[in-house]
Amino acid sequence: MLENLRGIFRKRRRCESDTAPPPPPAKEAEIIPPYPEDIDDETPESNDGFDASWTEEGSSHSPHSDRPFNTSERFVTILDNLDARVEKLRKDALNLQEKKDYLLMSMDLIKSNEMMQNMSEAEREEIILYIQRVSSRLATVDLNVRTVRDNSQEDSLSQINVLIDSMIKMGDPVIGRQRCQLYLNACCSSSMDPSGHMDTVHEADVGPIDKKFESVLLGCTLDDQKNIKKRLQALMAYLNKQTVSH
Repeated sequence: MLENLRGIFRKRRRCESDTAPPPPPAKEAEIIPPYPEDIDDETPESNDGFDASWTEEGSSHSPHSDRPFNTSERFVTILDNLDARVEKLRKDALNLQEKKDYLLMSMDLIKSNEMMQNMSEAEREEIILYIQRVSSRLATVDLNVRTVRDNSQEDSLSQINVLIDSMIKMGDPVIGRQRCQLYLNACCSSSMDPSGHMDTVHEADVGPIDKKFESVLLGCTLDDQKNIKKRLQALMAYLNKQTVSH
């Protein structure tokens, strides 16, 4: 009788071992590392909607739906998030580039300010050395958001920069303001909408235009035209203050 009971228990153990569910699958490593700004963040909500933890082996459903999803959808979701981050990074870098250009422009304006000529030689030399130290520190910041240009567009942008730099170095805020206004009017006279169609504003509506500047400006890319206009607007605001003070 005892042997019969032992035999029954052995059979039951064998059956249970044969039908036992497999151990839970080990977590698959994240497809990509966490984004730097999220590493020290303790709250998962701040991950901009991106979560690679759902890439677990054996998971059979999308995190946002009850239907099964395939590997392609998983990668498309991740790449969509990466694409959004790349676009934000470009915008942030462009903003930093504008700030760097502003600092460079400010130092050029200081060097060409007519009040520098009223200083003693020693004072002027001290200021110039200080400007050189600040410029050297600024030169250590290397920002490069590449805008795709052909040779003609590169040449046009180079000519625009020469014209603006020459205007900054005039030293006379009144004449500089007049020239800047002509350049700024040229930026406002011709603009391109997002669909790529040119919209021309009559000269009577914007004021006198520097035709040479306008001709060169139209050879630049749309992004360059926008940046040139922003640069001139900042310069115009500065020159207006200088003109009033005189």
